[in-house]
Amino acid sequence: QVQIVESGGGLVQAGGSLRLSCAASGRTFSGLIVGWFRQPPGKEREFVVGISRNGGSTYYSDSVKGRFTFSRDNAKNMVYLEMNSLKPEDTAVYYCAASARLRVGVRINAPEYDYWGQGTQVTVFS
Repeated sequence: QVQIVESGGGLVQAGGSLRLSCAASGRTFSGLIVGWFRQPPGKEREFVVGISRNGGSTYYSDSVKGRFTFSRDNAKNMVYLEMNSLKPEDTAVYYCAASARLRVGVRINAPEYDYWGQGTQVTVFS
């Protein structure tokens, strides 16, 4: 069993930055496919970025490419989402997720993930 906890959300003005953190217990992130998703108010959960098990591949959604950066610190068993040039449309609850049953590639579909955090709210105001 893997427990995931996100932190770092908050209120930020458009153009600003935030860094989200995600901690795992019960298993190391280095052996898992990991992703960030978000759910804007009144909308479906959507993929933001994902990384393969070995960290060799990272895939960003077009809406965040060039602005968000996904990183992993294996020594601390943490992953991070650095968010820059934030826009009001980035407002959402952000979720960290991990897939233990899949082995290969980057996964962009929520059902492919087994473990989820509780989410952290990011609000961007103009």
